[in-house]
Amino acid sequence: MTNQNWRQPTDDFSHRHLGPTRADIQEMLATLGLLSLNALTDTAIPPDIRFRRTLDVPASDGEQAVLARLKDIASQNKVYRSLIGMGYYDCVTPGVIQRNILENPAWYTQYTPYQAEISQGRLEALVNFQTMVADLTGLPLANASLLDEATAAAEAMAMCYTIARHAGEERKEFFVSRDCHPQTLAVLQTRAEPLGLVIKTGVASSVDCSHPQLCGGRLCG
Repeated sequence: MTNQNWRQPTDDFSHRHLGPTRADIQEMLATLGLLSLNALTDTAIPPDIRFRRTLDVPASDGEQAVLARLKDIASQNKVYRSLIGMGYYDCVTPGVIQRNILENPAWYTQYTPYQAEISQGRLEALVNFQTMVADLTGLPLANASLLDEATAAAEAMAMCYTIARHAGEERKEFFVSRDCHPQTLAVLQTRAEPLGLVIKTGVASSVDCSHPQLCGGRLCG
């Protein structure tokens, strides 16, 4: 057999992911008034920063070969028990939540993942979560989808400060439990500085609370 192409992968998928087609390239060059990609490179990139050698890029594999290689790499991962502590522990997710919210394709398959929030489906799931939290707590507001615990704590602090200020109370001190994770405390202090706030840490039971009705006496009673 003289044709050696039979040895090449038949499930090649690089054309779906790696740049424009030949027709796209010709249209682009015609618009720019250039004859080749080399001419485009010479026009756009100063010669003193050009890399003159050919890149050592191996031939592309087929889709199944790539999936097999990725599976082999992933199989080398080892899952260990997390001992980071300080509030960062494994948690139990109830099956009804996992199946009907996290693993339910109805939340995401009908949407295009074009946003930082992954998809409109995830936003809808978050709205349902916030509604459930508001119903359970009886609070008028509930939030979700913050970056992490530290960001959530900083947002809560900023919200409390803004609400108090609009109510005519200029409160500049915030008490934070010393048991919070150091990263959470660091983010709080960073966010507090431009707001002119002071972060005080200590044991929650030692707080001298002037409004026991707000905490039900849990902090000062």
